[in-house]
Amino acid sequence: MESHTMRLPLVEWCITALCRGTDVSENGLLPLFLLEVPFLQLPDTVCQQLLLLSLQPVQLVGAEEGNIEYKLKLVNPTQYRFEHLATQLKWRLQEGRGEAVYQIGVEDNGLLVGLTEEDMTASLNTLRRMAEKVGADITLLREREVDYESDRARRKIAEVLVRKVPDDQQFLDLRVAVLGNVDSGKSTLLGVLTQGELDNGRGRARLNLFRHLHEIQTGRTSSISFEILGFNSKGEVVNYSESRTAEEICESSSKMITFIDLAGHYKYLKTTIFGLTSYCPDFAMLVVGANTGIAGTTREHLGLAMALKVPIFIVVSKVDLCGTVTVEKTVRQLEKVLKQPGCNKVPMLVASADDAVTAAQRFAQSASITPIFTLSSVSGENLDLLKVFFNILPPLSNSKEQEELMQQLTEFQVDEIYSVPDVGTVVGGTLYRQGDRLVVGPTDEGQFLRLKVCSMQRNRSACRVLRAGQAATLALGTFDRSLLRKGMVMVSPKMNPTICWRFEAAIVLLFHAKTFRCGFQVTVHVGNVRQTATVDGLLGKEELRTGERAVVCFRFLKHPEYLRVGAKLLFREGVTKGIGHVTHLLPSQNNDQNHKAHQNHN
Repeated sequence: MESHTMRLPLVEWCITALCRGTDVSENGLLPLFLLEVPFLQLPDTVCQQLLLLSLQPVQLVGAEEGNIEYKLKLVNPTQYRFEHLATQLKWRLQEGRGEAVYQIGVEDNGLLVGLTEEDMTASLNTLRRMAEKVGADITLLREREVDYESDRARRKIAEVLVRKVPDDQQFLDLRVAVLGNVDSGKSTLLGVLTQGELDNGRGRARLNLFRHLHEIQTGRTSSISFEILGFNSKGEVVNYSESRTAEEICESSSKMITFIDLAGHYKYLKTTIFGLTSYCPDFAMLVVGANTGIAGTTREHLGLAMALKVPIFIVVSKVDLCGTVTVEKTVRQLEKVLKQPGCNKVPMLVASADDAVTAAQRFAQSASITPIFTLSSVSGENLDLLKVFFNILPPLSNSKEQEELMQQLTEFQVDEIYSVPDVGTVVGGTLYRQGDRLVVGPTDEGQFLRLKVCSMQRNRSACRVLRAGQAATLALGTFDRSLLRKGMVMVSPKMNPTICWRFEAAIVLLFHAKTFRCGFQVTVHVGNVRQTATVDGLLGKEELRTGERAVVCFRFLKHPEYLRVGAKLLFREGVTKGIGHVTHLLPSQNNDQNHKAHQNHN
């Protein structure tokens, strides 16, 4: 085998993971070109694993599904060939919900061949013409030289991002929950990213994010706030700089990152849990202060994200306040926690733009990878790396999953309720399924009431169409606000929704000081539902201890709720914590509650 001098960061990182004993084949982390790296100075066990993996069939991401396409070259195609290539690009863009990545100079089997300067220029020009035909722009992400000993000619491979030009308010929207201990710099970082101005070191950048006077006075977030960061079709940042409004940002952006700023103080933990369970973020960003390290609620927030299976990456902030030794100590501390058996993560320190591109692509493909950024909101150090990461970060769901959701009946979770002058009652939440006519409930009496949606806003600008998975606010006109509460759902009448007082859930008791038994009361979080429930029974057991599993029957205390079988569940009470999922909805014991919620036609 000829020596391959191209050493991408991921190659060296995969070898390091194998040296630590990580099963990279199961996580899909082994690129084909890793097999061409000379096995020099590697332990025998690692060489054996690489040889065994080389005998296994490897599924290419860009083979049939997905938004990644391998092309050896695109030099002077015929008209028929060009039309075929444009159709193929349109398919890749559909798979990536408006984004596609083209690897130029790479064969279909993943072999890095490379192109001469002339062929690469011609291939990029062809790709640009293809993009223009389907209404998209291209951005060169990175270009690398491939050097074979038998070929003295300089050859290159290129990685190109193709992104649709924004059309009819339909942009790719990713939700990122921002976690971390109090005073770690979460709100300041979001202020710098979304406002386009660096912080002055005293928290000026975060002032626009706060919703209450006491937050401004103390500098601590106590509520859930939303901020947006856009990227246009050329990969350029679109934010509130240059006096843009939210509507202008939405119109100019092909991709939108919606940050969910959550509270870091322990006394606001229930608000943080509500933000994670209700708003269903695609990713979580854990912010850790370089000067304090892992402190306060950092471990708890990391555990919550992992329990809810939200992919997480880490930002080490305030590096301007510390020396290099302190920053490296904090990073080592994080790596140690991530490698522990409870986490089983593979940390990846991002030190260059090339690392950021690799981290974004692999992070979405494998749940075990955890990118780590070190940056400063005051000096701006490495801030561009985080922007590159957000620009490349692909969505978790593909077009097929979106189409399946669109075929189902409407379901909109009510997370916030407002009264707006001259507008009336407004509800905010996330649409999980699509539709027109809606009923809302359940009320305290277990009823579902008809309503009419007057208008919609998404990211603070009016919109005509709302698709599954998107968060928005809906104006309900004169609908009585007192009939609404957080935790309700707006669903299609065709679903014939039912109420639930009692349900069974398969749980794992993460921690409890003594024994967990019947009669114990906990706060249950299921999606946007947050209510106190009593443990009515443990199936097959009399009591539970820390670490044990069981099927538990819960009963809501205050009012009925709308639940779905399979929904993730998290419960807590003081230091007691547990996770699980709903397995069965039980009929109520009272006759007047053991019925389907009827529609109020008045």
